[in-house]
Formats: sequence, structure tokens, C-alpha cells
Amino acid sequence: MSVEQLYQEIILDHYRVKRNAGLRDPYEVEVHHVNPSCGDELTLRLAVADGAVTDVSYDAQGCSISQASTSVMTELVIGGSPQKALELYDGFQKMIQGQGKVSLDEETFGDAVAFEGVAQFPARVKCAMLGWSAVRDALLRVQASAKEES
Repeated sequence: MSVEQLYQEIILDHYRVKRNAGLRDPYEVEVHHVNPSCGDELTLRLAVADGAVTDVSYDAQGCSISQASTSVMTELVIGGSPQKALELYDGFQKMIQGQGKVSLDEETFGDAVAFEGVAQFPARVKCAMLGWSAVRDALLRVQASAKEES
């Protein structure tokens, strides 16, 4: 099996068996993002407690790329700090917008490396970024809310 085939299998697995799908309570913030170019939609809920992302849940309609990417993202950010989640966002964004010239560290990014091939298809970049953009938006809203309270 080639690396490309393995990556396709990872994406299909996350599409078929979505991790953390289904909106859950409790949560601190809920965001809704839409990819107008293809119609993908995502509602994402984020919970943060004691300096860690304790839950990310979502409801999504759209292509396999957007849904699989969101599934992978949730596995990476749950349990880590909000800062770490934002760093993962930055790294994934650089890779997906790098037109196939930027690679991810597999130890840090796990299954997200499967999306490196997607970076070569500009029309699919927004699909892959949908969940990542939503979690970034949610994290920034939680941070802004925390600053207002202090």
C-alpha cells in the first residue's frame, strides 16, 4: 500500500466513523461556519476547563474532506491546552495552504498528515480548513470572554 493510499484510507475512516460528532453539553461557546464555495456547514461546540480543551463536539454536513478533517482535529485538540490547539491550527493552516510543499510532523499532527495531498487541490483547501477555522474561532471567543471577566 502506498503512502497516498494509506492517507486516503485514514480520511475515509474519519469520514465513515466521525470522532466526537454530535453536539454535546456542557460547552462554553458554539460557533457556526459555512464554506460558501461548496456548501459545507459546521456547528461546533467547545468546552474548556482548568486550562485544557475538555470537549469539542460538532454537527456537520458536507464533503468527506471537511468532515474527516474536523474529526481528526477534534482528536488532536481535546485534552490539550487552548494555546496548543491554536499552534496546531497554525501548523495545519500552513501545510494546507502550502500547495504540497509543507509537511507536518506526524508525531505532533497524527492523522492530520493524511491531508497533505489535499493541499495540492486549492478548491479543497477551504473544505479541509472548515473545522479548524471553527475551533480557532471558538477558542478565540473563549479567550476574549475570559479577558472580559478578569
